[in-house]
Amino acid sequence: QVQLVESGGGLVQAGGSLRLSCATSGRTFSNYAMGWFRQAPGKEREFVASINRNGDRTNYANSVKGRFTISRDNAKNTVYLEMNSLKPEDTAVYYCAGNFWGNIYSSIKDYGSWGKGTQVTVSS
Repeated sequence: QVQLVESGGGLVQAGGSLRLSCATSGRTFSNYAMGWFRQAPGKEREFVASINRNGDRTNYANSVKGRFTISRDNAKNTVYLEMNSLKPEDTAVYYCAGNFWGNIYSSIKDYGSWGKGTQVTVSS
C-alpha cells in the first residue's frame, strides 16, 4: 500500500483559504486514484473530492463544489486540496486516501490507504 501524510491544516476565518497537501510514498503513486475525505466531531467520515490516476478527471461533493479544487502532481507523488471561501461547517479532520487502480466514483470502502488526517478549523 501507499503511505500518506497530510499537511496544511490550521485555523482560518470564514471566507479564507487553505491548501492541503498529501505526500505519498511506498508504491507507484500514478496507479492510485486519490480522494479527500473529512470527519467532523460526532459525524461519519464523508467524501469531499477525488481525482483519477492521471489527473484529468475529478469529482466533488455538492457541499464543496465551486469552492474546493483537487489536483495532483505525479512527478512529486503529491495530491492537493485547494479550499476557498471556507465556511464554519467545513471544520473537520481532513483525510487523504488512495484507491489502487480505482476511479473517481469509488465508494469510501474502496480506499485502502489512508493518512492520519489534518485538522481544519474555520471560525465564524
